Amino acid sequence: MIGRTTGRVEVIARVSGRLSWTVEQKLAMLRDAFGPGGSVRAARERYELTSGLLYTWRRQAMSGQLGATGPSRPAFAEVRVAEPALSAPALPGPPPVGDGVGRITIELPSGVRLSVDATVDANALARVLEVLAG
Repeated sequence: MIGRTTGRVEVIARVSGRLSWTVEQKLAMLRDAFGPGGSVRAARERYELTSGLLYTWRRQAMSGQLGATGPSRPAFAEVRVAEPALSAPALPGPPPVGDGVGRITIELPSGVRLSVDATVDANALARVLEVLAG
């Protein structure tokens, strides 16, 4: 006698009929995936996207290829100059280049810190700040 087992098989398939999104929609999805408190998995499930598509859009946004019709960059940003501390705590990230001259640290309201030196590509930095500030 052959044993017989019964089981339940559940197939979950999501197929989105959406083939294109506006640049603004893509940027909003990127903020959900990579912004403060973001989650690639949650954004992927929410918008029915593949993680590969999110990472492709992120790469395009970082290189300025996401679309020329995206939101314009801010013309100015608030800057506060802090007095140097006697013994400043080390910031996470790579060590300063050379003697640290020309190095700035940008701290966003979300708590994200970026540290760059004088050789940073200003256009790339502006795009990164735009995506993070969302």
